[in-house]
Amino acid sequence: MKVLDLKCAHDHRFEGWFASTEEFESQLARKLVACPVCSATDVSRMPSAPRLNLSSARSEVAQKAVNAPAATEVQARALQFMRELISKTENVGERFAEEARRIHYNEAPARNIRGVTTPEDAHALLEEGIDVLPLPVPDALKEPLQ
Repeated sequence: MKVLDLKCAHDHRFEGWFASTEEFESQLARKLVACPVCSATDVSRMPSAPRLNLSSARSEVAQKAVNAPAATEVQARALQFMRELISKTENVGERFAEEARRIHYNEAPARNIRGVTTPEDAHALLEEGIDVLPLPVPDALKEPLQ
């Protein structure tokens, strides 16, 4: 089993596990390798090393990099937030704009909803005083992970 460090065109970094390098290349060519954050299939392999040797005399830049939160930690927190948001909202799908209006005008019970709408409908909702927040959900969160 090969563990490869990968990144998408949006600079999201993640790991991929493959039977071999050839299997990775085959899946990549068939667009089967996708970023777990944004679902982009424009993925490239990153150089990886089993460990990174740092001298005891670290430069100020290296020290700041060590103290800064890792990109993977930030991505993990974002995915955790999205999972929590999904678990605490009702998916109304394509009926989002209609259901948001019904809730706003007390025609339906108040609750947290999520769904899909056009940018035009989202703008119209905002003009009516209905708060909406566009939030793209990664494909990896739309179905259960294995």
